[in-house]
Amino acid sequence: MEGTAGVSGRRVADESMLDDPEAVANHDPGGMLRFTASAGAQVRESAALAAEANLALLEDEGRPRAVVIAGIGTAGRTGDVLATVAGPRCPVPVIPHRSAGVPGWVGAADVVIAVSASGRSPEALGAAEAAHRRGARLVAVGAPDSQLQSVAERARAPFIPVPRRAPARASLWALTVPVLLAARTLGLVKVNEADLAETAARLDADADRCRSTAESFVNPAKSLALGLAGSIPIVWGSSPLATVAARRFGDTLSANARYPVVTGALGEAGRGRVGLLDGVFGGLVESTRDIFADGDEVEPDPTRLRLVLLRDGGLNADDDTDEPLAVEERRADAVQTLAERRGVRCDVVTAEGGSALERLASLIAVPDFASIYLALAHGLDPMAVPAVTEMKELSNP
Repeated sequence: MEGTAGVSGRRVADESMLDDPEAVANHDPGGMLRFTASAGAQVRESAALAAEANLALLEDEGRPRAVVIAGIGTAGRTGDVLATVAGPRCPVPVIPHRSAGVPGWVGAADVVIAVSASGRSPEALGAAEAAHRRGARLVAVGAPDSQLQSVAERARAPFIPVPRRAPARASLWALTVPVLLAARTLGLVKVNEADLAETAARLDADADRCRSTAESFVNPAKSLALGLAGSIPIVWGSSPLATVAARRFGDTLSANARYPVVTGALGEAGRGRVGLLDGVFGGLVESTRDIFADGDEVEPDPTRLRLVLLRDGGLNADDDTDEPLAVEERRADAVQTLAERRGVRCDVVTAEGGSALERLASLIAVPDFASIYLALAHGLDPMAVPAVTEMKELSNP
């Protein structure tokens, strides 16, 4: 069928192939595992490139009224990361924006950070052009020698180049670090060089733990992937930081493994979505299998929910109370208990590290690899997503 070249895969995951490094390499011809393993290097490279950009221009007019981070897809997630790392005590609003242009109120008192891995996304380009017209301060982050760089040059705005060494969805850290460092220049976050170094080291360590030659019983990403195989994943984050990681996992499960997934904040889930555990895909639904049926007539087990809970026991440095932490921890304990009572299996990934950025990295790294291993277990190439290419062709003039 036209437009579906490269679509393949099996309905039932092949668990054995994940412990065959040669088979893994053959099913990953585009190198998504290798690109994902470069996350630590992305942090270091982007920090160096940001240091070479003239971000001091941002300081000339002092603290902005608001900061808008414009982008879509992985670029859009950078705004979520900044808003969460900045925390609730950030002195100005930090607003992720995923549509073309900018909000109507944006003007000379504001800063727009336009982000695009390719440097040509309509959302980032439209935001950069609108910021320039309205006299807002602009920062652009994207591929060198791109349309976005041209807009930044016309606006005499700082441009931080991000070389296209990996697909956009495997470039989260390359895009995020410049955004954070621009925000640091504006006095909005307290990310220092030690935080960046520790985050990069954390990503390197997790990449080593999740390497293709590590067998499933010691590889947390392979174990997570095999647990999710054949299920409908629900990924909930126990805190704002963990919720960003949960939504990122939803992105990669959809794009890499082509799995439908429900993601969100645990607090919101407790107001309604936790009812999924009682639904027809939950663990207590009565089976209709005929135990006396012939072997050839036995239907496979129905698809069930699989809960992934991302837990973050840390606090932002400027929090002055343990109450938010206590509430989040109680909710996380409660949902684990509910899942256990209903027979819904639950995987838990717990944040580690001192800074907010390092804790976020610890919640993102293993799930990133798990989404790739899940694709490979189903015989899918995680790099090739024909529907994405077709969508771009059909929607572009």
